[in-house]
Amino acid sequence: MGAGGRMNVANTTDDKPLAHKRVPVSKPPFELSDLKKAIPPHCWKRSLVRSFAAVFRDFIIIGALYYLADTFIPMLPKPLAYVAWPVYWFFQGAYLMGLWVIGHECGHHGFSEYPWLNDTIGFIVHSLILTPYFGFKYSHRTHHANTNSIEYDEVWIPKRKSDKLYSEILNNPTGAFLVFVFKIVLGFPLYFVFNLYGRKYEKGITSHFYPYSPIFNDSERFQIFLTDLGVFATCYAVYRAAAIMGTQWVINIYGMPILFMSGFFILLTYLHHTHPSIPHYDSTEWDWLRGALATVDRNFGFLNHAFHDVTRTHTVHHLFPTIPHYHTFEAREAVKPILGEYYKYDDTPILEAIWRETKDCIFIEADEVNGEKKGIYWFHK
Repeated sequence: MGAGGRMNVANTTDDKPLAHKRVPVSKPPFELSDLKKAIPPHCWKRSLVRSFAAVFRDFIIIGALYYLADTFIPMLPKPLAYVAWPVYWFFQGAYLMGLWVIGHECGHHGFSEYPWLNDTIGFIVHSLILTPYFGFKYSHRTHHANTNSIEYDEVWIPKRKSDKLYSEILNNPTGAFLVFVFKIVLGFPLYFVFNLYGRKYEKGITSHFYPYSPIFNDSERFQIFLTDLGVFATCYAVYRAAAIMGTQWVINIYGMPILFMSGFFILLTYLHHTHPSIPHYDSTEWDWLRGALATVDRNFGFLNHAFHDVTRTHTVHHLFPTIPHYHTFEAREAVKPILGEYYKYDDTPILEAIWRETKDCIFIEADEVNGEKKGIYWFHK
């Protein structure tokens, strides 16, 4: 892996696929300020025109897909309709995920220069797709502040070898497949409702919907109430639509696309933070810069367009989360020569990558050095 870190997974190093080559864990020879100076000044500018253009793009495509599905699929013979509906669900779910990305950007104040506008747009679009905007905004802030800290990160906390369910019972192809299906189907709602895959808190009910959850501080609790009202309003609208149009119509038009969107959400977040080559740190080793660098950029092929290309720029997003999505690719290219081997890009085909990470990244354990285990942990199976 040379400067910039692009990988050809067909090559090998020390009899291991290059995709598995571990990133450096020593203190980087650069500072965050060095990376910031390398990024062109215009990349920091947030354009209302470009940000709203991204929102309108998503709504236009989502609306067009809805119109085509609602108008033409019922006219098809049943065998063709059974094929057409899943195609609609897939693409509608992908562009709903694009809309989710815009809401996520609002939470980072990357949408505009105006915090009130960011929160308004983010609240609306996330509520429409059953995401607790403020709850996610605040837990996600903690994630960015503690990325890959095994004690304090907020999401995708790896299992330890001592967890026998994962290290022994599910540590096989069948177990890996069951875990994968569970994540894709139920990971999204269970994360937001019960904080599954999130940080464990000693006290309190941990939920993105509960205002008094330990995830939030006192100044944020009212906004969690607002989040609940927004999601409840969408659920009520779905209920009314089902009463008028029928349950099957709602499932086909809205329910299944949301299920696909939630699967894409799990795939993106999981694959950006799960890879055989990236470390996790305990409090004896963790620091912010190394944690932020321990992420992976991916290539989702034609789905990059639906996801506003954030799939290939996740590392620079962790370094500078306020850069809007339409500038992150240029920012990434500007810092890659400085990052060198500290940058990880894996263009393994996504289906192959999903299976590899699901079966190879079962739990984390520290390597032994001179008979002692340090505070740097790697994925094992």
